[in-house]
Amino acid sequence: METRHPTLWQGLPVPPLDLGLLFLRVAGSFMLFYVHGLPKLMHYAHELTVIEDPFGLGPTVSLWAAILAEALCPVLIALGVFTRLACLPIIGVLLVAMLAVHPGWSIAEGQFGWLLLVIFTSIALCGPGQWRLRNSPAQQ
Repeated sequence: METRHPTLWQGLPVPPLDLGLLFLRVAGSFMLFYVHGLPKLMHYAHELTVIEDPFGLGPTVSLWAAILAEALCPVLIALGVFTRLACLPIIGVLLVAMLAVHPGWSIAEGQFGWLLLVIFTSIALCGPGQWRLRNSPAQQ
């Protein structure tokens, strides 16, 4: 007969899975926003001159797509609002960056992008967990 021992997690108001999803959402969103989104917002004019335009849509459209994915979507995800939907632009921009803009990068050179892709794809698959700002049918 197996004896159950109390664990560290028994006193938490939510299961450890939800705590893990909260951590993944907040940490991943912070990294993406701080490293990529915030600089695009703070230095918009400069970013217009250096942003890649792999599909020939023009730098303004490319920059606004990047700002949506790297500044607005991480905030929504960290809050747990429209989480799965907010992951889609991020996944799209990361796939374009890794496969179209930087196809010659080794895994080591593109590790940050690949790790962000893993993080936000995991969040899209799992949803936000119980600790979120609001509950909508798309999040369950």
